[in-house]
Amino acid sequence: MSTPPPPAPGAPSQPYCAHGADPDNNPLGCHGTHVPGHTACLAHLTEADRDAYLAGLTPGADINHCGTSFTPTLLSQLLDALRHPATGQSRLGDASFDEAEFSGGAEFGGVEFSGYASFAGAKFSEDARFGGVKFSGGAWFVEVQFSGDADFRGAEFSGGADFRGAEFSGGANFGAVKFSGDAEFSAVQFSGDARFRGVKFSGDAGFLRVKFSSGASFDEAEFSRGADFGEVKFSGDAGFGWVKFSGGDAWFVRAKFLGAASFAAVQFSSGAWFVEVQFSGDADFRGAEFSGDADFRGAEFSRGADFRGAEFSGGANFGAVKFSRDAEFSAVQFSGDAGFRGVKFSGDAGFLRVKFSRGADFGEAEFSRGADFGEVKFSGDAGFGWVKFSGGDAWFVRAKFLGAASFAAVQFSSDAWFVEVKFSGDASFIGAKAFGDARFEDAQFEAASSFGPMVCAAGVVLDGAVFGVPLTLEIAAKEVNCERTRWDSTATIRLRYATVDLSHAVLSAPVAITAHPAIFTTTTATSGTPVDESLLTGPAGVRVASVQGADAAHLVLTDTDLSDCLFSGAFHLDQLRLEGRTTLAATPTGWHRRGIWPVRWTRRRTLAEEHSWRAQTTGQPALPAGTAPQPRQWRPGPHHPDPALTPDPDDVAALYRQLRKAFEDGKNEPGAADFYYGECEMRRHDHTGTPKSERRLLWAYWLLSGYGLRASRAIGWLLAAMTITVLLLMGFGLPTHDPDPATTGTLHGDKISLNTSTPDPVLHGGWPQRMTWERAEKATRVAVNSVIFRSSGQNLTTAGTYIEMTSRLLEPTLLALAVLAVRGRIKR
Repeated sequence: MSTPPPPAPGAPSQPYCAHGADPDNNPLGCHGTHVPGHTACLAHLTEADRDAYLAGLTPGADINHCGTSFTPTLLSQLLDALRHPATGQSRLGDASFDEAEFSGGAEFGGVEFSGYASFAGAKFSEDARFGGVKFSGGAWFVEVQFSGDADFRGAEFSGGADFRGAEFSGGANFGAVKFSGDAEFSAVQFSGDARFRGVKFSGDAGFLRVKFSSGASFDEAEFSRGADFGEVKFSGDAGFGWVKFSGGDAWFVRAKFLGAASFAAVQFSSGAWFVEVQFSGDADFRGAEFSGDADFRGAEFSRGADFRGAEFSGGANFGAVKFSRDAEFSAVQFSGDAGFRGVKFSGDAGFLRVKFSRGADFGEAEFSRGADFGEVKFSGDAGFGWVKFSGGDAWFVRAKFLGAASFAAVQFSSDAWFVEVKFSGDASFIGAKAFGDARFEDAQFEAASSFGPMVCAAGVVLDGAVFGVPLTLEIAAKEVNCERTRWDSTATIRLRYATVDLSHAVLSAPVAITAHPAIFTTTTATSGTPVDESLLTGPAGVRVASVQGADAAHLVLTDTDLSDCLFSGAFHLDQLRLEGRTTLAATPTGWHRRGIWPVRWTRRRTLAEEHSWRAQTTGQPALPAGTAPQPRQWRPGPHHPDPALTPDPDDVAALYRQLRKAFEDGKNEPGAADFYYGECEMRRHDHTGTPKSERRLLWAYWLLSGYGLRASRAIGWLLAAMTITVLLLMGFGLPTHDPDPATTGTLHGDKISLNTSTPDPVLHGGWPQRMTWERAEKATRVAVNSVIFRSSGQNLTTAGTYIEMTSRLLEPTLLALAVLAVRGRIKR
């Protein structure tokens, strides 16, 4: 007996028709399964046999027509044979159409599959309509090829639905379909539009590695269990608006959205996984609700990303996400932890009125353009450590930090706005760096015990800020503005390079402002990392611009430059403490001309208010902005040359008087002496509050001894007075010869009475006889003795007696003034 030949490669496992087999071109022929009782498939049965077979079918019958080629007419005949007479609907039991070929339109609309329905490997060359079909059992469309449109609108899949590997060359419409079991679309290719609007997935929905070449719409769909869109590629627009993921997690891991992606008002009841997703078009998550965790780690948004109004009830992780365009998170609510560590925002980042109920971590994020965190509420800790705001301004206006706020090593390339911000916990700006202004107007620091060290190339503005607890501020900046700032507790302010303005500041406790001598470090240990101060140039000293309107009773200034400091309007200046090396403006240098007379200002420490008044009265021109004052000129004030806004001498005198007390309390007698000099100078020039007689007395006091503070002037006058005394004595006071006494006697009986008398000294001779060295030596002895209240014993003429009396009154006074001036300079 001969051995039958082996089956041809690719032959069906069950008996098949083999109609039209050709050993050369088509060795297998028709793959259609035999009709029961026949050796041909339904398509190749004789007409009589086909009619007989169809006539024997009843509604709900099982059929197997795998591999059969169906024309629209043949399919219609088959479905008519299974049509229920009462309902008019075709009803099939178990139906197998695996690898069947539908050459024309395939109309299955309204058909009921009471058993399973298998179309695995089937091919639909034109439109396939399954609208309203009911699949009571499993439905297999594995690797089906739909060359035309595929319409499943309103279909119901009571069992599992498997479309793995299917190809939809035309449009695919699954609108309002109900999948009661699992729905598997993994590796499906949709070349045309794919519509899943209003679909209900009661079981798991698998779309792993699906390719949507055109638009894909899942709007208003419902996923009652897990939904897996991992590695899906959406080449067109993808719509998931108002979708409900109500059961399991929604997985979009490594999906690619090449067009716009809309997730507006979507609801994620469990986890939402968008790890490493690529959004090449606009991504719209407005109003989305994330009830579980939302994970966007490593996602890339090439265009706009809009999350406005979204709600994240669980954790939200945006770690290492890249936003190439604008990212909008305004009015978003994060009920769980929010992670934005390492995120890159290449466009504007909007977080206006966002609510973070727990921790918010933006560590190491990069903002290439503007970042708006206005009115944000951080209920937990907020971390912005090592963040780079490299493009536009960083806005935190009216934000609230109820937990700790960390801005350690943050970099602001432009301005940083913390206006009206509320820091209820610690506020750390250790190593923070700003290339523009750092503005903290009206900010509240309720529990922050330290601020900085912070480096700012422009100004740190603390106007109106409130510090509630003991605090240490360390700032290296060009300017530090503390106008109307309030310290409710003690504060130590260490500054470098800064000009600080304390106008109208409120100091309820001692506040010390110190010029820090060394570069700040990021730790308190001696081995701490130095802060980069390369943004700042010039001397690192601290200048105080103003304490106007402030209560200086609690203010301590250490090693500060007060050359341009305005004190007018301040309170309790007599209680101001000036420690260390205090620098004040000096008088102009060199010789000057006042009318025809040359004048030279004696060197002393002066207040900026005196400079302003003198610059205004002398008619000095205002300095151009940014021009340093010349040492040979007075320094014009900020309101120069307006006389109404320039302090009067009476006002300046009061300032000198109060600050002199501050120097005296600090045991700085030379400084106090300079301020006494300045007080007297202002009183001498005051034509409103100082009487004329007092001004004349002050003028004489100034002329003779510089208000008892210029020893050289008093000594000069003393020497001049002594010289005049000597000359007057030589010319009029010393007699030509000392008179010889003469004794006469009178004899009265045996007694004799003697009487000795000296004649009055007489001056004879002309001027050559009077102006001799001998007479000069005698006159000098008389003048020197007069200085120390001693009588020389020299015989003098009547005029000489009066000259000596005058010198004994005037010259000791001048000597006392000189001694007083010397004492004022050396006393400590």
